[in-house]
Amino acid sequence: MFGLGRAYWIILAALGGLVGLLALDRALPPPLPSADAVSAAVRDRHGEVLRAFPVEEGRWRLAADLDRIDPDFLDALLAYEDERFHQHWGVDFPALVRASRDSLAAGRIVSGGSTITMQLARLIEPRERTLGAKLIQMARALQLEIRLSKTEILELYLTLAPYGGNLEGVRAASWAYFGREPDDLTIDQIAMLIALPQSPEARRPDRQPERAVRARGRVLERLASVGLASPQAAADAAGDPAPMRRPFPADAWHAADAIRRAAPDMREPVSTLDRSLQLMLEDSLADELADTDETVQFAAMIIETETRAVRAMAGSASRARPGGWIDLTDRPRSPGSTLKPFIYGMAFDDGLAAPGTRIADLPRRFAGYQPDNFDRSFRGDVTIAEALQHSLNIPAVTTLDGVGARRFNAALGFAGANPLRPRQAGQDDGLAVALGGAGLTLRQIGVLYAALADGGEARPLAWQETALDDFAPVGSFRLLSAESADEIVRVLRRAPHPGGRMPALLARGAPDIAFKTGTSYGFRDAWAAGIVGGYTLVVWTGRADGAPREGVTGRAAALPVLFRLADGVSQLAPRGDMGVDRQAEPPEETPQTLADFRADAAPHILFPPDGAEVWSDRAGRGFILAAQAPGPVRWFADGETVSENALGEPVWIAPGPGFYAVSAVDEAGRTSEVRVRVRGAGQGAN
Repeated sequence: MFGLGRAYWIILAALGGLVGLLALDRALPPPLPSADAVSAAVRDRHGEVLRAFPVEEGRWRLAADLDRIDPDFLDALLAYEDERFHQHWGVDFPALVRASRDSLAAGRIVSGGSTITMQLARLIEPRERTLGAKLIQMARALQLEIRLSKTEILELYLTLAPYGGNLEGVRAASWAYFGREPDDLTIDQIAMLIALPQSPEARRPDRQPERAVRARGRVLERLASVGLASPQAAADAAGDPAPMRRPFPADAWHAADAIRRAAPDMREPVSTLDRSLQLMLEDSLADELADTDETVQFAAMIIETETRAVRAMAGSASRARPGGWIDLTDRPRSPGSTLKPFIYGMAFDDGLAAPGTRIADLPRRFAGYQPDNFDRSFRGDVTIAEALQHSLNIPAVTTLDGVGARRFNAALGFAGANPLRPRQAGQDDGLAVALGGAGLTLRQIGVLYAALADGGEARPLAWQETALDDFAPVGSFRLLSAESADEIVRVLRRAPHPGGRMPALLARGAPDIAFKTGTSYGFRDAWAAGIVGGYTLVVWTGRADGAPREGVTGRAAALPVLFRLADGVSQLAPRGDMGVDRQAEPPEETPQTLADFRADAAPHILFPPDGAEVWSDRAGRGFILAAQAPGPVRWFADGETVSENALGEPVWIAPGPGFYAVSAVDEAGRTSEVRVRVRGAGQGAN
């Protein structure tokens, strides 16, 4: 009985001690670093790092992933630092006893006997090296082993281990000293990465190269003694010089920053960027700077048309020049003549014109607006195709007047390219947008031209490769019909090329390039946008502060860069990525009814649209009607005249639920009609 009672109290005491330890563990948990305490790194579509971002105080700390670290390095690290790592629970007592014995025998500290888990405890909770601190590290190590797996402990250690200066973690050190990920290391690189954390400041290769080499040599000897390196390889590697420090990856500066800010919770987002295309783009823009003054900048994008994936983007050509730190692809600028293809495309859709339609290029005033051609000359009767290819202004404004400026601006907005109108524009009809009288960003121009290349369907740009895994078009808007878009692209392909700048590869059978240039008022912005194979390209050049560059046009300054990029895309993109030639079929002949441009079409009813269902939440509810027409319009609903309110707006009050015919009649008697259904309270959808 006495034996059973004693065992009872022993068990009870053990349980009480365990409960106490658990309570203490809960009350004083180890201060694990937060998930966002590591550097972000944006990767390209193939997983290559494009740009890394430091954490607080400019420190580089990249998250370690054992699956991406050389297994030989991991084996060598454990053999050198903690050979029983996978057997102990954070504290290796035999190793502590051995370290104490060796230190006493040598009369100095030979080794500390600390496990990797104990070293991790010291990294997350630094303390002076005392006996009390050692005991706390041992307790923290046990807490870490309870909370984390061995893989997590090793990854966290390799993320936080100091490597001198502002370098923390094996990945940061590998990038800084070897210029690459630690996924395939040589034996001398392995030895250096093991030696540095033991005394990171005293052994920094960039400041103490001799000490770094000696420390690496001692590690190599140890690795050779345990069979992880051949004696000859260790001897050969010991004579190599210390590595020099290198800059961290900083490609796609602006694009990577935009992707990181768009996905703040992702440690290393995989972008849609392609590193080979990105470097080609950056090099091409940098080369162009040699022929410009120090105030000029370039910005450009390469978009994969089918998926809308941004494969390359440069917000500036040089951060050493004014405005270079600004992402100029996301700043509204005057688009010049780059919107003209869409004006004509909408005219094709409306049945107002075709490529062969004749239109007058003669002086003309539109209410208070009188545009002029760029060269101050007029060509008389021209075809729509000729007007677009030579970027004539009067025909473009005439066509926009027929299409309707407000309707055109609204369509661009629905497509994702909402024009930014000047404040002083007031309530005018907005015809100046045809010549660049509204602000658009380079990204928005890219959205529009990608739509033109893809049968007129506008979709948002894609920036993360993971979004393309289960690719399905979302957020689309039919800007132009496929037939009209293809007609416009065919016209642009036949535009005259600048002499001497035809890309060599394009001339040898690569896909033709369809392009359009633009120059803003006062020579502030020069543009070129093009479609080549399966890619859409946009180039802008100018001064970041918007100051003019007298006489510099899109054709002279931006188009050569566009051709150079098209040449680079043809070299780097696999042939399968160049896309299908949608516009290969010959254009149709111009119908006789479209031989001459006529902007006097019947009114275009904007609201209500044909086939719409409108909701009347109460009796007597009125609806304001709207139409695009050159003059006043009279309205009728089922033959009854629609009255106007005090502001002169037509207000239709439906007698009740049902189907109605709403028509608009202009001064010349031309009529348009739509059929609508009015639903009232209590009516559900079928």
